[in-house]
Formats: sequence, C-alpha cells, structure tokens
Amino acid sequence: MTQRTLLAEVKDAVTPRATLLVIGVVALALLFIASYVGALHDPKPKDVPFGVVAPPAAAQQAVARLEKLPGDPLDPRAVTDAATARNQILNRDIDGALIIDPSGTTDTLLVATGGGRVLATTLTTLITTLDKSERRTLRTLDVAPADTQDANGLSSFYVTVGWCVGGYLCASIMTISAGSGHNNPRRAVIRLTAMAAVGIAGGLGGALIVGPILGALPGSFMSFWGLGALIIFAVGAATLAFQGVFGLAGIGLVILLVVILGNPSAGGALPPPLLPPFWRAIGPALPPGAGTWVARSIAYFKGNATTGPLLVLSAWAAAGIAVTLAAAVLRERHTEARQPAEAS
Repeated sequence: MTQRTLLAEVKDAVTPRATLLVIGVVALALLFIASYVGALHDPKPKDVPFGVVAPPAAAQQAVARLEKLPGDPLDPRAVTDAATARNQILNRDIDGALIIDPSGTTDTLLVATGGGRVLATTLTTLITTLDKSERRTLRTLDVAPADTQDANGLSSFYVTVGWCVGGYLCASIMTISAGSGHNNPRRAVIRLTAMAAVGIAGGLGGALIVGPILGALPGSFMSFWGLGALIIFAVGAATLAFQGVFGLAGIGLVILLVVILGNPSAGGALPPPLLPPFWRAIGPALPPGAGTWVARSIAYFKGNATTGPLLVLSAWAAAGIAVTLAAAVLRERHTEARQPAEAS
C-alpha cells in the first residue's frame, strides 16, 4: 500500500466546502467581537430626550445651558409642567426631566429605571453634578421603576433574545433536517405553519417564565404571549427566507443580523441613547431591538409607544413569508425546467 502524502491527507480531510465554512465561522466570530465590544465598551449619553420644567424664562435658560454641555449628552426641551413631563416619560417621548424650583434650592429629577437602569443612573449623575456646580441639591423620583425582581432592567432584553434564538434555531433545524435543496411551495407553507405553531408555544412559554413562574416582569401576560409569538415567527420566517435564497449560508446571515448586529444594538445592556451612532441607528429596525422596546413598554410604560416596533416585527414576518414562498416557487420552476433537459 502506497503511503499517502501529507498534502493528499490534508486535501482529503479538509474539503473546500469545509474550508469555506471554517472561514465563515471565524469571520462571524470576529464580527461578533467587533460588534459587541464596539457597541458596549464605552457608553456615553448622546442626545438623550430630556424635559425641563420651570417658569418660561428659567426654562429657556436651563435648556440653553444643557444644550451647551460638552459632547451633547442631552436633547433638552421645555415642558409646561411636572404632570406633562411625567406623561411624556410614560409615553416614552423623553427619558427624563428636571423640575426646577425657582423659589428654593432643591430641584427634582424624574427618571424611569424601567427603561434601563444604566440610563437613569447616567442622568442622575449628570444632573447631580450640574446642580452641585450651582450650589443646588437634587432629589430623584423614579416614575416608572423597574420591578424588584428585574433588578438591572434586563429581563425584557433576555426574554426577547430567547424568543429570537428560538425562532432562527427552529427554522434552521427544519431546513437542515430535510436539506436546503428539498424545497417547494407546499413544504414552504408547511414550514411557515410550523413556525406559527412554534411561535404560539414559545411565546406562551416565555410569558409564563417571566410572569407567573419567576415574576421577573410586570405587565399583561397576554401581551407578552402575543409579542413572543410574533418575535419567534418573524425571526423564523426571516430565517426560512434567507435559507430559501442562499441555502445553508442563510443561517450565517441570520446570525449576522439577529445575533451579531441585533443583540448589542437592542438597548438591553445599554439603552439606545448610550449606544454609538451606528448601533443606535440599526437597533430599532432589527427584531431584538424592536422586541426589547415593546417588552419594556408592556412591563413598565402601560404599553405605550409600541406601534412602530410592532410594525417592524410584522414587516419581518411578512417579508419572510413572501420571500420564502417566492423562493420555493422559483426553485420548483427551475427544477421542472431542468428535468426535461436532463432526460433528453
């Protein structure tokens, strides 16, 4: 028996397909590091929507002073009264508000730890420093406090990530088990229907865990169930669509969008105003960001300001359905056109 050369052994052990897959995995790993570290390593507030309550002249002076802060950490605007400021925070129009008492030396800062404890702490530190420089004191009032079982305000993010992972893993398993090439309109409909069933079951399970079982999040149980079902189906349908167009490589693209870009930009560990511009811009358009925003709104903001993010998730679901079915139809037509040519 002739001894095989080392080069022949390497070629036999490491196929070109395997080489490409390894290169792709290494690229995804490096992108993972770059995205997470780039988004989270140096949090700085930038243009945080912020209200100022004071008599007109004093409010204008305070707004002008806050607009001139180095690095533009705040996007201040005058608000007519404390009740309006509180409502705007609960409506998620602003992230905090300063109520100035012109007759005394103590001001009041309104924050919402339910929208992210890191952001509330950042605002408190910033405004406390400003008040001290003017020999004033500050008391802080949390108008939408995070639940005691949600100490860091991250439960909304984690349940959203879990739903996203469930969506793309289930869709990937369905495709891999049958082979990405075995696709036709009937199978596409079956897989989409299966993803809808998975969404209903997974949404229910997630809502039970963060609600009745662990008590991690307040808010409507049914709303969380519906949100979970929508997130799982949207991500699953998108995964089926990418696989329908790009084959198994579509799984890598989904991981790129949902995990590598979507998770750090979702506003979980750092709320959007603390993220760098790139991640702050893309976060609301990706399922983890849209889902985290809605989950926090359900839990702490009476379900306010959810229309836009729900439309984003619905758009992912609708696009996933359309592309999955279109790819299946085109693949079937291509197969049918090729068969007579091969027979001849």
